[in-house]
Amino acid sequence: MPEFNRRNLLLSSTALVCGSILPLDAIAPIERSHARIKGLSLAAYSMRSEMQWFKGKEGTGKMTMLDFLEFTARTQFDAAELTAYFFPEPLTANYLNQVKRRAHLLGLDLSGGAIGNNFSMTPGSEEAKLQSEYVKLWIDRYADLGIPVIRVFAGSRGPKGATEAQMLDHARVNLEEALIHAEKRGVILGIENHDSMTEIDKLIAFIQPLQSDYLGVTWDSANITTSGDPYAELTKLAPYCVNAQVKVKIPLQGKKVDSDFEKLIAILKQAHYAGYVVLEYEEKEDPFTEIPKYQKLLKDLI
Repeated sequence: MPEFNRRNLLLSSTALVCGSILPLDAIAPIERSHARIKGLSLAAYSMRSEMQWFKGKEGTGKMTMLDFLEFTARTQFDAAELTAYFFPEPLTANYLNQVKRRAHLLGLDLSGGAIGNNFSMTPGSEEAKLQSEYVKLWIDRYADLGIPVIRVFAGSRGPKGATEAQMLDHARVNLEEALIHAEKRGVILGIENHDSMTEIDKLIAFIQPLQSDYLGVTWDSANITTSGDPYAELTKLAPYCVNAQVKVKIPLQGKKVDSDFEKLIAILKQAHYAGYVVLEYEEKEDPFTEIPKYQKLLKDLI
């Protein structure tokens, strides 16, 4: 599609996006002939209480990204999902190479990368430019590591006074700019059902008008806003899934309850998901003792 027409599409009203009329070249559910879950990955965010937190300042934890890879391999995961927060800044090419080398020697795939971005700022503003630079930087870094998919957020913090519809339009335009760079580097961006996108119908309506082979969703089993069946909502989202994160709790009727892992894996298989299932542990109990328990349970189901 010519650039002028694509931009006009992105700047169109939210009402069109949420209605039944979609452009002929809209993103469609991903077609796969059969399910092929490759294995189980561990998200670095699972160890956030133990990691050196480099998001703006050094944290109190002692675990480096290299240490995390060692723990992931020792706990018999097949892959690791890296998180931008836990890399030291300034980040050198040498450190990235160390991470890549260590993962290979440990027999770990790097299944994905995660960043904390905000696409909801006014396109062209200084805030949006800073976010754009941040996203492109991490696309390059993760591409250099051979990582195929990056978890991104649509964002929920727009300019002062912006309406929800305006922030959605901002997010589409800013996401499109990021997708152009992602396509050049061969990296898929997966919008997570997070912050402003926890309503599944809203997320599907948001991504559908965006034409890119390098766009999908990061399917998060816990970030759902619904008064009904969360598993039904996840079933609707699964056909767009390019990355799947599973958590041990799920919201049900206003409470957090234990996730039905068997049902979650079945939903992914039914949608012919092909990729890693990522355990993202977010509970308060000791991750060193709890994560191995969930590793065994999920590995058996997969």
